[in-house]
Amino acid sequence: METQTSPKDEVAEVAELELEAVIGFNGHVPTGLKCHPDQEHLVYPLGCTILIQALNTLEQNFLHGHGNNVSCVTISKSGVYIASGQVTFMGFKADIILWHYKKRELIARLSLHKGKIEALAFSPNDLYLVSLGGPDDGSVVVWSIAKGDAICGSPAAGPNVGNATTVIFSNCCDEMFVTAGNGTIRVWELDLPNRKIWPTECHTGQMKRIVMSISMADDDSFFYLGTTTGDILKMSPRTKLLADTGPAKDRFSLGVSAIRCLKTGGLLVGSGAGLLVFCKSPSYKPIKKIQLQGGITSITLRGEGHQFFVGTEESHIYRVNFTDFKETLIITCHFEAVEDIVFPFGTAELFATCAKKDIRVWHTLSNRELLRITVPNMTCRGIDFMRDGKSIISAWDDGKIRAFAPETGRLMYVINNAHRIGVTAIATTSDCKRVISGGGEGEVRVWQIGHQTQKLEEALKEHKSSVSCIRVKKSNEECVTASTDGTCIIWDLVRLRRNQMILANTLFQCVCYHPEEFQIITSGTDRKIAYWEVFDGSVIRELEGSLSGAINGMDITVEGVHFVTGGNDHLVKVWDYNEGEVTHVGVGHSGNITRIRISPGNQYIVSVSADGAILRWKYPFPS
Repeated sequence: METQTSPKDEVAEVAELELEAVIGFNGHVPTGLKCHPDQEHLVYPLGCTILIQALNTLEQNFLHGHGNNVSCVTISKSGVYIASGQVTFMGFKADIILWHYKKRELIARLSLHKGKIEALAFSPNDLYLVSLGGPDDGSVVVWSIAKGDAICGSPAAGPNVGNATTVIFSNCCDEMFVTAGNGTIRVWELDLPNRKIWPTECHTGQMKRIVMSISMADDDSFFYLGTTTGDILKMSPRTKLLADTGPAKDRFSLGVSAIRCLKTGGLLVGSGAGLLVFCKSPSYKPIKKIQLQGGITSITLRGEGHQFFVGTEESHIYRVNFTDFKETLIITCHFEAVEDIVFPFGTAELFATCAKKDIRVWHTLSNRELLRITVPNMTCRGIDFMRDGKSIISAWDDGKIRAFAPETGRLMYVINNAHRIGVTAIATTSDCKRVISGGGEGEVRVWQIGHQTQKLEEALKEHKSSVSCIRVKKSNEECVTASTDGTCIIWDLVRLRRNQMILANTLFQCVCYHPEEFQIITSGTDRKIAYWEVFDGSVIRELEGSLSGAINGMDITVEGVHFVTGGNDHLVKVWDYNEGEVTHVGVGHSGNITRIRISPGNQYIVSVSADGAILRWKYPFPS
């Protein structure tokens, strides 16, 4: 028995994979999307990482350091610092990390709060950072940036009101900030000599509101609060009194989830229903408005606000010019767990992924979405390109196999009731005449695809549980199916019967033919990578695939010299096939890796994960 090493030790001995690009944005983080004061970069969270995306080029930088999902991000007014907070498990301390923007490195790790960091704000002259703990913590803490430690803290809300969820600093004075949340609005004064913060409750009379978003006017004359009720409160930080509220009629549907003050005195307001509105106090009637996809969670200004960016829950990032108030979609990505990724035969220029209700086709080098195919309320479990590139075949949980045209997304044909408990895996033969599908009930079905017809050739009933992966031999005379019942079966596609069966005490998740096709490699929930003889189904060798968590995806190069794996330990691993050794490890995912592919021509490795991210790695060996 070898000694268990931590993942860090494991990474130390082998080379690191170079991360080339990330497609992903967590749109659920409130005010998570930020435009940097240099007006050239967007900063936004994805899982445990923070992305710095250049606006004019495709350059990306990554800030790695959080051990769990990032829950809030903020940038100081000068642009020198970035601060980010994370969630963690109940009872553990959640970290705040202070980053140096120019050097792209960690300055300090601040930990006091438990469970979750709800919100962060920098003081206008970069002296202090104020942080708000989550519901299990309930405290507000002021940190000194120069010293990197806490000055003072206090419970964020009074004894008989809900939690505070948002915080904003004054724009002029380093000693005043405002917190707000469920039934609580407080203006705080920092008393540095005594190391205390003094709150003053703001009274709203009979109105009871839950605050979702907050924004301060440039001269500190007023601050505006967006509520779940869909109205806006305007308050004065000096008098702590309500100035006005609105709109009286036609409130914002699903609440005011994002709000920004403009220099001119107007307000940009985003609603939970995806409506973006420019309005002014006191009427708050829409002067200009556009409808976007997904609830709006962030509005961030570029410079003075002649142009601004909007982030939505459906992970869309829009650029809007203020004068003509028209939106341009600049970044899109999946907002659900990605189930599959596949390259078309012989080209690495584009690839397709599927997640929940949509299939998307991506341009590899620019990370741009070329096509989106949506089937509402269904889940796509797997996809494959036909060898001739004329159709994308997809497996859906409503038991149908759907084929789409890859250029237009037009539905070409549907095979109804292909499987009883949803279609879970799919593969195509290289002569484009057959589709092999696996279902949730364990059947493997062979379909003959004609010009206008699709007919069932054979239903192979052997597996007892869902089929997780299907691979077809180059000659189309044989295929292998992996199932979660602990068997892999090698089928004869000419006589349509079973050739060989492989048994192991695991739920198989993935299987690959070695290019010379006399061996297969499998992996699954027992974390072992097994090599099997195709001829008699005997095991050749077993490797310890990972130290923690199942292996969900694997792919092998055309030459068969190397293969890649990914799984619940969030690591991408490149293996030498003959040696059975890990040569490279890729650290970057923050969700479970669901599938992984090597591009044709061995230029890239593309891995997809349960947090909706798609990561493109440079293939480490010369091709």
